[in-house]
Amino acid sequence: MRPTSYYPVILSDAVAATSDFYKTHFGFKTLFESDWYIHLQSIENPVVNFGILDLNHESIPAPGRGKLGGALLSFEVADVDAEYARLKAAGLPMLLDLRDEPFGQRHFIVADPNGVLIDVIKPIPPTAEFAAQYAPEALPS
Repeated sequence: MRPTSYYPVILSDAVAATSDFYKTHFGFKTLFESDWYIHLQSIENPVVNFGILDLNHESIPAPGRGKLGGALLSFEVADVDAEYARLKAAGLPMLLDLRDEPFGQRHFIVADPNGVLIDVIKPIPPTAEFAAQYAPEALPS
């Protein structure tokens, strides 16, 4: 397979509210909008896209229709401290407060209206233990 694009799609029972959440708090704009699917694109980086699909839509095979599943979206940012302050001031509940991880991330986690976890991260140097687990070209500095 040679992909030409990749983007996640969130299944939701509140498509419009979910779209509004990401546009308000994460800087997305609408590229396509219907009552059952909305495609969003980052205002800052047009290669960052995702969709929001009504979980009961007929395009979802019957075994998966009507079900919300676990997911975690990671947004890598230049200034995670500023994003933490901005989203905390906006009243988003912090499920994981801002912290440094030994595996090489400074991050925090919030959730969208569907319970999808949103991990906002900035790569940082990992501890020696974790640095050995990275491919050389992927090691955060």
